[in-house]
Amino acid sequence: MLFDRDGTLIQDVPYNGDPARVRLMPHARAAVDAVREWGVPVGVVTNQSGVARGLLTPGAVEAVMRRVEELLGPFDIWAVCPHGPADRCGCRKPAPGLIHAACAALGTDPRRAVVLGDIGADLAAARAAGARGVLVPNAVTRPEEIAYAARTAPDLLTAVRGLPVRAGDAP
Repeated sequence: MLFDRDGTLIQDVPYNGDPARVRLMPHARAAVDAVREWGVPVGVVTNQSGVARGLLTPGAVEAVMRRVEELLGPFDIWAVCPHGPADRCGCRKPAPGLIHAACAALGTDPRRAVVLGDIGADLAAARAAGARGVLVPNAVTRPEEIAYAARTAPDLLTAVRGLPVRAGDAP
């Protein structure tokens, strides 16, 4: 199970490098705990273009990652894209690189993975990698992204509970 970070697990504070500003999204803890109870590995796939833009250091990204783990427990994998849109890398969502990297690190086929995110780029990355995606909209999710999503849920816990994934069916 791969979670987007900003706007999905934690509130989206643009280019946040300050762990003190990390706030969980509603139901994030319960959703992550539910996945762990199934015995399914959990990971985070996140674009952090603030690094490429010079607004964040890799150390600041790491500090926020540590704070997220203080609040939610350790994740099995963090796949982070530090590039900006102009870099045209293969890892920045909506490209599938982060999904492929996370699945490779977990030793699983992307077709067995589920990506939970709040914007169309998260679901596009999932589709491009062959994974399933669930959109958990928030205030920044565009109506057309909701309309295009094959699957949506009003919050993370509902998204997780709606999945046919159980222990032994780990992504």
